[in-house]
Amino acid sequence: MFDLPILETPLPTTVSPTIAPELTTLTPSLHDNVLPSTMKSGTSANAPKVYVETYGCQMNVSDSEIVKGVMHTSGYALTDKPDDADVIFVNTCAIRDNAEKKIHERLMHLKYFKKRRRDLVVGVLGCMAERMRDELMETKQIVDLVVGPDEYRRLPELVERAGTGEKGIAVKLSRVETYDDIEPVRTDGISAWITIMRGCDKFCTFCVVPFTRGRERSRAAHLIVDEAKRLQDAGFKEITLLGQNVNSYHDETTNIDFADLLRDTARAAPNMRIRYTTSHPYDMSDKLIATMAEYDNICKYIHLPVQSGSDRVLQAMNRHYTVEHYKERMRKIKEFMPHCALSTDIIVGFPTETEEEHQMTVELMREVRYDGAYMFLYSPRERTKAWKMEDDVPYDVKVHRLDEIVKQQQRIAGEINQLAVGTTEHVLVEGPSKRNPDTEWQGRTDTNKIVIFPHLTDKNASIHAGYVVGDMVKVKVERASAAAFFGQIVG
Repeated sequence: MFDLPILETPLPTTVSPTIAPELTTLTPSLHDNVLPSTMKSGTSANAPKVYVETYGCQMNVSDSEIVKGVMHTSGYALTDKPDDADVIFVNTCAIRDNAEKKIHERLMHLKYFKKRRRDLVVGVLGCMAERMRDELMETKQIVDLVVGPDEYRRLPELVERAGTGEKGIAVKLSRVETYDDIEPVRTDGISAWITIMRGCDKFCTFCVVPFTRGRERSRAAHLIVDEAKRLQDAGFKEITLLGQNVNSYHDETTNIDFADLLRDTARAAPNMRIRYTTSHPYDMSDKLIATMAEYDNICKYIHLPVQSGSDRVLQAMNRHYTVEHYKERMRKIKEFMPHCALSTDIIVGFPTETEEEHQMTVELMREVRYDGAYMFLYSPRERTKAWKMEDDVPYDVKVHRLDEIVKQQQRIAGEINQLAVGTTEHVLVEGPSKRNPDTEWQGRTDTNKIVIFPHLTDKNASIHAGYVVGDMVKVKVERASAAAFFGQIVG
């Protein structure tokens, strides 16, 4: 099971009412190689340079930070330009067929740099590396290294060997690797990710993660809490605790579970917003919900993938819960946190899904009323159990069903957001908006809603921008769409 939402840039997860594949937009993170202030000095001017492109979810972004930490410790510098690099790493996602196609296309583009510099080392990292190691080496002549998620410690050694012409493959999965002693290299900013566990034991029939990232293992709780403290001291304003299924986190030495960890982190970093992703409905406990409700700095937003509104389809997916169990969890969340925002993942057209079962999903969405949803067509993945099932739902039927739930979700999200008009929201300032960066800035509420507001700096303006990225401001919502709030800073 791998239900981490998509990531386009290293900002908090966006609650989107639009179509989105479960994990990846396949756009490299814009902040991947921005040199953090702590890294702009300390390496030799002649140090070899590493460029990292990250595709996929927050876990991949976190892994890229670990890769940078490993390489920096070995004397490498970071660069934000591939044509300036001695080493290029492409950190990949394997969750969908289209994801892998995009990576293949990107590798073709990298041939340009390889032709210009024969000594350039190109490595494919991550889930796709583990899954397609032989094909990558045989068909992509520019690839020198193929390294899986549990072998990043070996990167400096493998890069050195590649410099002498030796190709390298390291994809062995581990039951113990957590990179606890590796200091991630994070970009300057306000939001950071802390990986609390790796792998997954759920074995959903559609998911490759147990085969590409291995079995579950949790980091020591005290190390996670210490990392949160350091991030607060470094000026970060928000952290997200990451795992394929954070609800199953368990520190075996201290018997600390995820609710305990969330509580301890909230206490240790009281000046930071705390988020987490992703949860599995089967493991969402009353204790966790109560802990979220108790602490103001734990964001009131839960991403809880349901995947389908049919018990039969859920059983075929090996999801371990029923629709009624899921709805009971929704009721419990609203009981403890009436204003908690909810988002989900939905797979359309899973093998043997009938029109009646699709309508069960439509009805579940009407009943729960999600603030956002990541909705996508079923994509068969080799090595999963579902791969052996007949993909018998015609493509045009899948597209029609997807269109139906997307339109419904947009309507529901729009109705929910209209309720905020006239309210005043506490917004963490993130910076210029994507659409109008010169005149508008954006931020985010603790319920993960994007808020757009005017950014006035002209000397003759009646209001001057008295805030910077990372500040908390109050914004009165004047209007809302299905995707965002729009308003004015007040107070």
